[in-house]
Amino acid sequence: MSRFQGDPMVANTAKPDEILADGKAAGSGGRKKLIVISIVSALLAAGAGGGYYFWQRSKAAEVDKAALLKKKAFFFDLPEITVNLAGAPGQERPAYLRLKLALEVEDQKIIAEIQPLMPRVLDNFQIFLRELRPTDLEGSAGLYRLKEELVRRVNASIYPARIEAILFKDVLVQ
Repeated sequence: MSRFQGDPMVANTAKPDEILADGKAAGSGGRKKLIVISIVSALLAAGAGGGYYFWQRSKAAEVDKAALLKKKAFFFDLPEITVNLAGAPGQERPAYLRLKLALEVEDQKIIAEIQPLMPRVLDNFQIFLRELRPTDLEGSAGLYRLKEELVRRVNASIYPARIEAILFKDVLVQ
C-alpha cells in the first residue's frame, strides 16, 4: 500500500482552478460537453421534425383548397318569404322579416328531388320563422343560427336528399 493512499490531504491532486463549487474535480468536462451537444442536437431534430410536419400540413391544405375550387355547386332559388315576427310584450307595432334564399346542392339531380317537396319546406320555414323575435336576428351570430336551423329543417323535410347550405340573398327585418 502506498503511503499516500490513506491521506485525504494528498489524495486530491486537482489544481485549485479545476475544483468546482461543490468540491468535486472538473475532470468530467468532456462529459458535460457531450450532454450539451446531445441536448442541442435533440432540439434541432425536434425543430426539423416540427417544420416537416407543418410543411406537410400546408401542402395538404393546398390540395384541399384545390379540391374545393374544382367542386361544382348548384343553386336553387326559393321564393321570397315574408313573415310577421313574434312581438315582445309592450311592442306597439308588428315586426316583419323578409328573406330571399338560395339552396346550395352538390348535384343537379337533387334539385329535381327537392322541387316536389317545396311546399313542405316552405311550411316548415313559416312555422319556425313566425316564432322568432327581432332580437333573435341581431348581429351575425343571430343570422348564423338562423342559417343553421333552416339547413336542418330543409334536410329533415327532403330526406333522403340533402342540401349543403342555405345562402342569404336578402334579409330585411322591419
